[in-house]
Amino acid sequence: MFDTLITGGSVLDGTGAQAYLADIAIRADRIVAIGRFSQAPAHRRVDVAGLTVAPGFIDIHTHSDYTLLADGRADSQVCQGVTTEVIGQCGFSCAPLRAGAGGRGLIGYVELGMAIDWASFGEYLDRLTQARPALNVAAFVGHGAIHRAVMGDEAGAPDEDDISAMVRLAEQAFDDGAMGLSTGLEYWPGNDAPLQEIAALTDVAARRSGLYATHVRNRDVYYDLGFTEAIATARHAGARLQISHIQPKFGAPAQAMQHTLELLYRAGSEGVDVAFDIIPHDWSHTVMVSVLPAWAREGGTARTLERLKNPALRERMKHNPTPIWRLVTAGRWDDIVLLRSLVNADLVGRSLADIGRQRGVDPFDAVLDLLLEEGEGMPEVMWTSRSFADADLCMCLRENGCMVMSDTLALTQRGPLKGSIGSLSGYGWTARLLGHYVRERGILSLPDAVARITSRPAERLGLADRGRLRTGAFADIVAFDPAAVHDRSSFLMPLQHPAGFEQVWVNGVPVVQDGLRNDEQPGRVLRG
Repeated sequence: MFDTLITGGSVLDGTGAQAYLADIAIRADRIVAIGRFSQAPAHRRVDVAGLTVAPGFIDIHTHSDYTLLADGRADSQVCQGVTTEVIGQCGFSCAPLRAGAGGRGLIGYVELGMAIDWASFGEYLDRLTQARPALNVAAFVGHGAIHRAVMGDEAGAPDEDDISAMVRLAEQAFDDGAMGLSTGLEYWPGNDAPLQEIAALTDVAARRSGLYATHVRNRDVYYDLGFTEAIATARHAGARLQISHIQPKFGAPAQAMQHTLELLYRAGSEGVDVAFDIIPHDWSHTVMVSVLPAWAREGGTARTLERLKNPALRERMKHNPTPIWRLVTAGRWDDIVLLRSLVNADLVGRSLADIGRQRGVDPFDAVLDLLLEEGEGMPEVMWTSRSFADADLCMCLRENGCMVMSDTLALTQRGPLKGSIGSLSGYGWTARLLGHYVRERGILSLPDAVARITSRPAERLGLADRGRLRTGAFADIVAFDPAAVHDRSSFLMPLQHPAGFEQVWVNGVPVVQDGLRNDEQPGRVLRG
């Protein structure tokens, strides 16, 4: 007697192999048989004839560290087939925390009055387990969190004792269950961290068999310096390297994507274990405060707000030699849009050019004004820009080392997160991959695309029992219609669930049935 029998589907096992007709039997949280036995007894039968059945999708790069605590339903992810995601990216993680520190400054932070009652990485994972997420969650420890736990928000290079303290915190995080280390070297404090500090922590990741994921220092004018630093750091430590959202940004020379891939191939031929991932969209999103130079962030939010009130310092801020986006220095304000603001919610969706015209100020002054007006919530203001080239995305998708991810937040439009937004593609990134790039443009085949978001990230993370449909694996499963999959989100309405996803199981429990989300939250925290 099976608990669930999924019958009549076209099975893509996640390896990249072609589909075949088969039934899938589930008992408890595992797949116990795959074959042709539609007449076998089962407590529940689900006919998926005409649908493609695949492993639940794995999002290898998200920033849901805080939103999953606020509300674990994760509708935005499970309604598009995502059953596992990996948080703690770009150097940002909820732990370790310095005594008395709050959550502000973390990507995805939402002010809900939630008690920050943890300090260690293990305590945070315990709290996440109590939140009962709807999907499985693996966590990386962020360099930024480690650095701030030791150094606070003060500038200055760490001494040997400081670095030793950071190493101990990293080791403790891996002991507690971290699956990897991440850095965000375009963000404070990563953009001010010396190589010795990053190298020491990368060495911990290598010794603990964790993955080292990096948002490199630069992906535009000096793109090759950022990528070669990442390669050199991983090579020296013997760490497995994952380059996050590898696409070069506006301002990079035309050959940057091809050259970057050549750098990775050369490194691979010399023994560096390197892979990469992309966002399947030409819009890039981040926190607005990242436009400021490192000196403007020193001392924390309160000090930054004081500097924003000083006309002379504001003028200096406009001449940041390494802005997060070269669109800013090029004056391409029509290509930059406000994505999230509590104080100026009425301006969300407007370009910075429009906001500047409405206020009668230079767009850069409008940026600084928006940050100042947000007050203590300044680190949570987000914007988005047309920074990526579609040709670069297609070039990456054709490479075997490429995985696809969201770089966004697990959200729901029910409860305290209602109205929250993480990115333009947060509700439809898998649909955009399978619909736009596979069905409509034929950039890669459906079996190959499914492998990029199932078995390949699972192998990268060391998740032996997820990412493939096989006997004995956990029953993380999605059934979808490849002809109907469609990203329904838009620039003005980004919080729309996609079409085409009919059934989703997490650990054998249905979370989407006949296209409708229920209230089940059967996910687990996956510790290394």
